[in-house]
Amino acid sequence: MRMLRGCVALALAGMVVAGYGCTPKKIEQATTQVIPDGTIDPAKWGEVYPEQYRQWQQTAEPTPAGKSKYKKGWDVGEELPDKLDEYPFLALLYNGWAFGSEYREPRGHRYMVQDQLEVDPGRYKAGGSCLTCKTPYAPILQGNMGKDYFSKPYQEVRAKIPKEHQELGVSCIDCHDNRDASLKISRGFTLGKGLKALGVDQSHLTRQDMRTLVCAQCHVTYSIPKDAAVKSTDVFFPWQGSAWGDISIENIIKQLRNNPPSGEWTQSVTGFKLAFIRHPEFELFSRNSPHWQAGASCADCHMPSAEVAGRKVTDHRVMSPLKNDLKSCKQCHEETPDALRDKVFAIQDRVMSQFIRAGYATATAAKLFETANKASTAGSALDKNLYAQAKDHYEEAFYRVVFIGAENSAGFHNPAEASRIMTDAASHAAKAQALLRQLLAQAGIQVPAQVDLELAKYVNNRGVKKLMFKPQHEIKDPLAGK
Repeated sequence: MRMLRGCVALALAGMVVAGYGCTPKKIEQATTQVIPDGTIDPAKWGEVYPEQYRQWQQTAEPTPAGKSKYKKGWDVGEELPDKLDEYPFLALLYNGWAFGSEYREPRGHRYMVQDQLEVDPGRYKAGGSCLTCKTPYAPILQGNMGKDYFSKPYQEVRAKIPKEHQELGVSCIDCHDNRDASLKISRGFTLGKGLKALGVDQSHLTRQDMRTLVCAQCHVTYSIPKDAAVKSTDVFFPWQGSAWGDISIENIIKQLRNNPPSGEWTQSVTGFKLAFIRHPEFELFSRNSPHWQAGASCADCHMPSAEVAGRKVTDHRVMSPLKNDLKSCKQCHEETPDALRDKVFAIQDRVMSQFIRAGYATATAAKLFETANKASTAGSALDKNLYAQAKDHYEEAFYRVVFIGAENSAGFHNPAEASRIMTDAASHAAKAQALLRQLLAQAGIQVPAQVDLELAKYVNNRGVKKLMFKPQHEIKDPLAGK
């Protein structure tokens, strides 16, 4: 089990750390009181912990504008961007899936349920499973309903939440024990099972471990397995075969591809039944990243110490350090905020350049599969062995692109690992393309050097809202021509 070791004169992703034993400023423990069992209303918790409650309420406010380059989110005066506008190749790759209709950035913890209600309704077709990370009532619902919690329609399950809390997002009880405010894992039916798969003995977890794991209840990847009737049956963490501090993309892909119920949707362009990867922040960060090695937790960076009436408390207005003027970074780093921001952007530029290039290469392979499938339907004889090899490389590329696209740090949580994953994605996509071109050439089918991705077909008239492409939101390759 990882223990807090301190930041020992270590270069963290190219950043200078100030001396030995660099640990965040000590948070003064609040005077605790027992809150009655079953108290979910955060306002009731706020009567005991007023400052933390006030900060939590601030997650209902937009974040400062102009601070982040790739994760604008809900910034003051800005429109919520859609990833399908930012990265148009995703609209092609996700076509046939609700994420291919609308994939907006979230507004923050306070709006977790409300954002779901406002997004394209196809996004919560998986039923009650979709509420697992969104409502503090999820453990109660799952405990009372059993399998029905996962399979029943979303709105039917949400209706079982008390009316005044049907739009309440994550709150105090999700992370804290009501008896003494200690950190706890409230979602034993998801993260608890995941930790068991890693061989983790929860009784040996340190408080610093918990300052990451309460976030890992939601900031992880999972699939929603389906039964023969395409009803949701669970929320599945693909961690089998992995270990604490070593959940690799290779093993995640292996688990998803070898577990047929994880095939949640059919990709329109290729006709392939695929799984999906959602916001794998914990997996990327915990795989031997520099900050993980230094003993840092999610809370150290996203919930830094704040001074209130002369006391140090954990800031419960959770946000990116970039939007908080890198206050958390000052606890260990000597550089100025501007210098640190430049280094963060340099890391993100490199990873996002790789992501965009690998994404378009994977989308090109998808269109070549579309050509091959049409040729097969028209009677052309295709080499089945080459097709199978191409499909294998394509899916390996696809899942890696999805992994980095869904991860919310633009690579910063683990720069070397993110870059490695994108390098491998590009390699797999290139191999898939080469095999498909060979297959099509053998069948006498001419393929142009530059494949037309027909992106307008995928980025326009999306979903029930008929969303249209917004070119002003597109993120171009930051290292184009370099």
